[in-house]
Amino acid sequence: MIRYRQPSSCKLIWTLKHFNTMALRDISFFNEDIDYKIKDKQKIRQWIGATIAAEGFDRIGELNFILCSDAYLLEINKQYLDHDTYTDIVTFDSSEEDNVIAGDIFISVERTAENALKFGVSERDELHRVIIHGVLHLCGYLDKKKEAKELMTAKENEYLSKRVF
Repeated sequence: MIRYRQPSSCKLIWTLKHFNTMALRDISFFNEDIDYKIKDKQKIRQWIGATIAAEGFDRIGELNFILCSDAYLLEINKQYLDHDTYTDIVTFDSSEEDNVIAGDIFISVERTAENALKFGVSERDELHRVIIHGVLHLCGYLDKKKEAKELMTAKENEYLSKRVF
């Protein structure tokens, strides 16, 4: 069992059951059409694993984060979703078992940087928000309707507040 302590302003302890069954080595990061080096990969893997465990899942299958350009993600969006719009993320669920999270999460680093400026947050925080947003989609959260979007945002904020790095 692993325990994450929230910032000292909060006395709660995030206890993670089943964390030891999470195969963090199955969380991979790749680049497509962009030169970008993500920082704190192992800490991000642990944070993702902790989030997935907290959501009640037992295992991580193959979970790929593909960091890419706006142009690359636009082509993915057109080809697979028939959307001709820029976006910060596209998530493909490849889970085959109920309690296993697996998928490919494409993230436009250019879009997250632009959104960071727009929302007045650091690029790191916006990238982490989008990473956890994709994970939450794989956990079953939606964001098309107002209520679902509000819940998704609340969950993003919850897990962002639990980062310890």
